[in-house]
Amino acid sequence: MESLLRKLDLTSLRLFVAVCQEKNIARAAEREFIAPSAVSRRIAEIEALVGLPVIQRHQRGITVTPVGDAVLRCALAIVGNVESLSAELSQFYSGAKGSVRVVANLSSIVQFLPEDVAAFGRLFPEVNIELEEQSSAEIVRAVSERNVDFGICNAVSGVEQFECVPYRSDRLFVMMPAGHRLAGQMHLNLGDLLHENFVGLRPESALTQLLEHESASLGGTLNIKIRVSSLDALCRMVHVGLGLAIVPQHVGELYVNTLDVVLRPLSDAWAVRQLFIIFKAREQLNATAATLVNFLAQQN
Repeated sequence: MESLLRKLDLTSLRLFVAVCQEKNIARAAEREFIAPSAVSRRIAEIEALVGLPVIQRHQRGITVTPVGDAVLRCALAIVGNVESLSAELSQFYSGAKGSVRVVANLSSIVQFLPEDVAAFGRLFPEVNIELEEQSSAEIVRAVSERNVDFGICNAVSGVEQFECVPYRSDRLFVMMPAGHRLAGQMHLNLGDLLHENFVGLRPESALTQLLEHESASLGGTLNIKIRVSSLDALCRMVHVGLGLAIVPQHVGELYVNTLDVVLRPLSDAWAVRQLFIIFKAREQLNATAATLVNFLAQQN
């Protein structure tokens, strides 16, 4: 019996199952697209390994012996397991199952990714997504070092080395206390605000770098009194009157009804920003990551 594991192959078991189900070697051969003599040879090999007959041949077909019944039960389980494995592997190949590691900036995580990832999960429940928040500069480095499958960030320096797929766009607004003297103005530009006190994000954030660049182009600097690490903290600082803040529209709208603040759109052309999905090359994405990229790109 020790030789069974080494010598009994899946093809022989599959043909034996077909013979037992069809009760006829010729019909089993036709079903499996193989010559009847080849089927008979496979059955004979099983009987030689087992040492006992597994079928009895008759003029009009076959009957399965008690030994054959035992072999059939195990053969059905083995063939079924292999078919299940094949079906499961096909999900990996098609991108319907697997794991994806994504890094995204704060703006995309707060505004868009929760709903988009949830919608993707309803379509592909067997896909696990590991999502980590990093600054846009850190995302460029992570994708470059291949530590992640892809990243989502703004158009910062370094993204030109990757394939970039548009994801979502957002517009920047000014958030200020409801009683601020500029609250009555419906449109503002950055030049109107250079003399104001600001609450800002960390220096490495894409939003901070954008505002510093645009302020410098106007010949000034933002007077940032306090820096925080989250958009939630940023909005709460504005609420208590510690300064103005530049925030993405959808972030500001989350707080405008719960905090004592108002939102006013920035009229500067650069205040409309594009978020990109970045990765080394599409052909280097695994099937699961490619499926998620394609889904997110459709949300644009």
